[in-house]
Amino acid sequence: MANRHTIILMQTAQNRSTRTFMDFDSVSQAMDGICGLYERKLKELNPALRNITYDIADLYNFIDGLADLSALVYDHSIQAYLPYDRQWIKHRIFQHLKKLAAQ
Repeated sequence: MANRHTIILMQTAQNRSTRTFMDFDSVSQAMDGICGLYERKLKELNPALRNITYDIADLYNFIDGLADLSALVYDHSIQAYLPYDRQWIKHRIFQHLKKLAAQ
């Protein structure tokens, strides 16, 4: 999944005007991007805290709280983007964070 352009499509609330996207050069960078969104939200909600910690359940709750979240990952073999759902994103984030923790 390295070096596979990834587009994250998200809708933060029920209002369709909250639809947006982010694009990344790899699936790994996309997972970092989603974690970064959550971390920015935590800082926004807790401006006085210097260090903020969270666990995977907190991150999953954030992801599940979004009105919609999906990923489009470029597959070089078919020269097209393949769609992935919220569950796939949660699984990939878990794998990504586990790999980072092992370093």
